[in-house]
Amino acid sequence: MNSLQNIHWLPVILGGLAYFMLGALWYSKLLFAPKWLVYTKIDPNDPNAKKGMAGMFIGSFILMTATSFAIAVLAYKLQTRGWMYGAKLGLFTGLFFGVTAIAISYLYEKRPLGLYLINGGYTVVGSMIAGIIICSM
Repeated sequence: MNSLQNIHWLPVILGGLAYFMLGALWYSKLLFAPKWLVYTKIDPNDPNAKKGMAGMFIGSFILMTATSFAIAVLAYKLQTRGWMYGAKLGLFTGLFFGVTAIAISYLYEKRPLGLYLINGGYTVVGSMIAGIIICSM
């Protein structure tokens, strides 16, 4: 794991932060919140729905930063530089690691296709943004 010494941590953290910030837009009323709430059957007016939000936000930021770290390791190993390579690497990892893992769970849990498309789309776009940041810096 000598490549860990060559990872630039600022782009990794910025990639995780950008991925996290995308979620604020993706799951907002402007985009997919109304449909997402229907699919998940979450009532935003229920006081219990907001419990534990800080932990969820911190945990998701850590996991998105972990995804950015993995993209950075792959970018280093593949010697990819430039925003277009970052977008392609993010697309590849988002589709073939993130979305497929989500799909496996959703198949067994019999979740709606619409929910899969919303959450899978977020994973792909978030990975692409992280890849662009990592490969551009």
